[in-house]
Amino acid sequence: MNPLACFSLDTSDHIAHLVLNRPEAMNTMNPAFWRELDAVLTQLHASGEARVLVISSTGKHFSAGMALDTFAGSSTLDDQSAEGRAAIFDLLAGMQATFTQLETLRIPVIAAIQGGCIGGAVDMVTACCLRYATADAFFCIQEINIGMVADVGTLQRLPKLMPLAVVKELAYTGRKLGAARALAYGLVNEVFDTPEALLAGALQCAKEIAAKPPVAIWGTKQAMNYARDHSVDDALKQMGWLQGAIWSNQHVREAVTAMKEKRAGSFPDLAALEYFNEKGL
Repeated sequence: MNPLACFSLDTSDHIAHLVLNRPEAMNTMNPAFWRELDAVLTQLHASGEARVLVISSTGKHFSAGMALDTFAGSSTLDDQSAEGRAAIFDLLAGMQATFTQLETLRIPVIAAIQGGCIGGAVDMVTACCLRYATADAFFCIQEINIGMVADVGTLQRLPKLMPLAVVKELAYTGRKLGAARALAYGLVNEVFDTPEALLAGALQCAKEIAAKPPVAIWGTKQAMNYARDHSVDDALKQMGWLQGAIWSNQHVREAVTAMKEKRAGSFPDLAALEYFNEKGL
């Protein structure tokens, strides 16, 4: 993968840590952001090395959302023809797919949010599994303030994380949702006083996840995402098929033995994925 301009990426002790590192631009989402995030997530999905992904940021704000130059030049949205409007659909589908990769990634994703989480950043963190925040963090569906509809996942995922009436209030008014209210509504898991404590808390959770059997974590994420969007009966059937596919007596014995012996368990990584189109087959 080419060197990253918008992020830094480090993997240690089975924890991948992706950092938004354009604080001078408030970590806005320019065209390079989308290309790099897509490439990073594709790499992490294929590799079996990382067992959890932590996404954090730098500077005053987690991210101020979409950069103004994202839709400049050749990417300008054309609303003057049917063909141009059809292209808007396809362009948005690609951007939506990038954030959906966070949701479908084979490993859990933890967002550590400091300061403002604005516009497209809300789309991003709602696709993550867990969200931790600093006390000064806030969330804003900024799109309505600039005359448009939020279109990359916020309006689809946020109502599954918070009361619908609250989401409507935020989406209609563009008001800021502070960390305390976000915690009360269940959008964030925990609030920390400082960015340093925030990152430490996110990494501690990641460490605990990484110590579990990766295939069991994979199955748990699969089951919960499916249950969110299906009936209880359908989700229970899916659970039976899923458990039958990944059950491991060896993993259970090792987990129980490790608990009794008060040591860390030893579990295999997820298998690395090799795609046919990368092999030229």
